[in-house]
Amino acid sequence: MSGAASRTAVPGVADERAPAEGRVIENPISGERIVIRESGAMTGGRLLSFDLFLPPGGHVPARHVHPLQEERFTVVAGRMRFRLGRHAVLADHGETVLVPAGTAHWFGNAGPDVAHARVEVRPALRTEELFERTEAVGRSGRLPGTRLPRLSDLADMLLEFQRELAVPSVPAFVVRAALAPLAWLGRRRVRHAGRGSAA
Repeated sequence: MSGAASRTAVPGVADERAPAEGRVIENPISGERIVIRESGAMTGGRLLSFDLFLPPGGHVPARHVHPLQEERFTVVAGRMRFRLGRHAVLADHGETVLVPAGTAHWFGNAGPDVAHARVEVRPALRTEELFERTEAVGRSGRLPGTRLPRLSDLADMLLEFQRELAVPSVPAFVVRAALAPLAWLGRRRVRHAGRGSAA
């Protein structure tokens, strides 16, 4: 990623800030490996398309909802298990699972080998940015004795990306009220750490 940040704009070439096809984002908490095929910047915000790789036992950390976005998973290799609302779905090679906007869901690798799915998210919104933040939060401080990120970091991320990610079955105003103090503490910690390193 640092290589992409160091590039300079060239006249007549597409905006250098637009993420390049093939960019890799990894989530150290879930084991997800995401390879961007078409970014929102490339599709005018209509679509984010990526390859998702999950190691054996890998899964998204928690059940979640995308309030405004539809997700479509097509299994390319391996087997994946989905939980859509109250329904369990097992998807093999070549099968597609559609997650409508607003549907609580969870997914994971259901086989002994790496699972590979082609995923399409419509509209893209800031989902790629959310993946980047998830990667950064996963690599920063964690709750002692767990693989989970600090609650303050998680709270800040959920507040920033409310259009892309929500907690199922809990009204948004309740989530905001509960998370705002935690997010504030996290930002305060970061500010104090920055002052200490500058001293």
